[in-house]
Amino acid sequence: MTAQPFKQPLTHAGPAQQPGGPGPSRASGGPTPSRAPEVPAVSARGLTRVYDVPGRRDARVVALDGVSLDLPAGSFTAVVGASGSGKSTLLHTMAGLDEATGGRVSLLGREITTMPAAKRAAFRSRSVGFVFQDYNLIASLTAAENVSMPSRLAGRPLGRGRAVAALEAVGLADRADLKPHQLSGGERQRVAIARVMASQPRIVFADEPTGALDLGAGRVVLTWLRRLAEHGTTVVMVTHDVEAAARADTVAVMSGGRLAAWSESRDAARIAELVHSARTPPRPPAQAPVLGAR
Repeated sequence: MTAQPFKQPLTHAGPAQQPGGPGPSRASGGPTPSRAPEVPAVSARGLTRVYDVPGRRDARVVALDGVSLDLPAGSFTAVVGASGSGKSTLLHTMAGLDEATGGRVSLLGREITTMPAAKRAAFRSRSVGFVFQDYNLIASLTAAENVSMPSRLAGRPLGRGRAVAALEAVGLADRADLKPHQLSGGERQRVAIARVMASQPRIVFADEPTGALDLGAGRVVLTWLRRLAEHGTTVVMVTHDVEAAARADTVAVMSGGRLAAWSESRDAARIAELVHSARTPPRPPAQAPVLGAR
């Protein structure tokens, strides 16, 4: 039997509602005008992903097992879990980089699971940005050219001035004409952040963005992801680092392809406890934050 997800308001004006708890209090004094529910930036319903095992017709790996959640606009969510828990598969499937076996995903109110591949790619180029552990910079292009590339591919050419301004925002204006091999790992990841900033996506998916960085460089990257969220961008970050996860607004803990826990803790030790306890089967699926569920 599938657990019913709890309701969480699509806002960051106050603390999120806890499972089974009351909603946000509202001052009395007359009826409050009703408002249309806000559309979540990222929404998943019954999301599954099953992989065949090469060479074995009777064997399959269930990487995602019925995940449902809603993430409000401007939120910063960290997805954590042990290796093989399904966290990266969840991110890739929600982002439309991997095909779901079942269920559906909507980004900005548009269902992408039924979109033709070309249309989905065009939608991503306009509205979604990515930050990966290996930076995904084009080796033959300068830092400024890498920053401007997504906008160019989306049909919105970005002038050099805006590309350099984005690099300046992350402290790399003096590296604008250098190529990736001339930059440190931290600098390359900051170029990737500048690329996202310049293309102004409404959603950013970050897969282990600090995994290859030292502590100082990682903190810089997390600061900029935090700033993106503060300016209204929805950030979804997969990480194995509980210290990094503690910088997010909310933390989703994956285990066995399911959402095992959901927390608003900013305490890295507490997040580590959640990851550890989620590895101890069996556990019923957590009440995921599906907003507006009835």
